[in-house]
Amino acid sequence: MDRLNAMATFINVVESGSFSGAARRLEIGQPAVSKTIAQLEERLGVRLLLRSTRGLTPTEAGQRFYERAMRAIEEADEAERSARDAGTGLSGPLRVCAAVTFTRIRILPYLKPFLDMHPQLSLDIVLDDRHIDMLEEGIDVALRMGSLSDSGMTARKIAQNPRSVVGTPAYFAQHGIPATPADLTSHNAVIYGQTGSSWEFRRGSTEVSVAVNGRIKVNAAEGVRAAVLADMGLAISSEWMFEPELASGALQRVLTEWQLPAMDLWAVYPGGRMASAKARAFIAYVEELLSP
Repeated sequence: MDRLNAMATFINVVESGSFSGAARRLEIGQPAVSKTIAQLEERLGVRLLLRSTRGLTPTEAGQRFYERAMRAIEEADEAERSARDAGTGLSGPLRVCAAVTFTRIRILPYLKPFLDMHPQLSLDIVLDDRHIDMLEEGIDVALRMGSLSDSGMTARKIAQNPRSVVGTPAYFAQHGIPATPADLTSHNAVIYGQTGSSWEFRRGSTEVSVAVNGRIKVNAAEGVRAAVLADMGLAISSEWMFEPELASGALQRVLTEWQLPAMDLWAVYPGGRMASAKARAFIAYVEELLSP
């Protein structure tokens, strides 16, 4: 029995819900599909499919086999692509998802050397501060910041950036510079929805949690930037978000003797899928780009 072919046949039966549907997908006769599934069940010594009013559905063992078979087929496909890439270089589209402001400031301006190295490769970059469904959107790799909540993803931390309390000189001239985290309660905070209004500080063995107040709350980092740079309040932010302004002095850090939890950057791949050669090369480039 051709094991990969049997796996592919089983996958098509599960996804179409019938032998006839799988046969149409595979462009073979229905008896050949039925025979392959029977041989597969005999080989494994377990029933993989149940008949119901809805058609064929996998048993518990069948569902486990389906999930592992999917990964095996994907990895076999990737092995072929990787071998072809080794001879011809990286080519075709790579679909990447990443946060808007971070990508605009720290990634997009520096992509030309990567594209020059791989002239047959194209990047389709989806900018979104939300954690979108990678499988549904056809994302090959995502750059995600902060903590990860989806345990079904395969992820690797590739960079880390300090966070600071920041504001404009004009804002601090009007409202004063906070000397302690507790002073923040009397300031106008620009609150980023993903960060929340509870800010955690540490200095040595001392840990302090401050509930800040603010008249502006936004769900995108671009909104935080706009409000802070318009002298409307202070914010906590990764230094990536305000890198040009911190370098020029248009923005200043305060409470620098206190530490905030750093911002982690993760490379995330969908559903346990093996990373493609294109995705690995892109992530290696980003990792080097952001290295201290």
